[in-house]
Amino acid sequence: MPIYEYRCDDCGKISEFLLIKTDETFTPQCKRCKSKKMSRVLSRVRVILSEESRMESLADPSKWGGLDEKDPKSMAKWMKRMGKELGEDMGEDVDQMVDEAVEEERASKSDETLED
Repeated sequence: MPIYEYRCDDCGKISEFLLIKTDETFTPQCKRCKSKKMSRVLSRVRVILSEESRMESLADPSKWGGLDEKDPKSMAKWMKRMGKELGEDMGEDVDQMVDEAVEEERASKSDETLED
């Protein structure tokens, strides 16, 4: 089933629409501001992977490139990817926790520099 994306000319939000019957006339309306001034956007192809395929991808060490367990930013990126692959929305709490960890890491490095 085709999913089409349109960008609102007024507010810039991109909205997705599932069109079951492509032979009918369709007038998209922005989901944020309700404007009908929409421009079609070229979308990426999406493929739904099986759970087995997602788990195999996570277990593949070649996909861990750039992972540094001592770097909070690197770990945050990995956690978000892991959540996405598992189909879990990590939520804003995780983002906030990661930001706090990064800030603490910066502060401790600044303290070490001042002590030297």
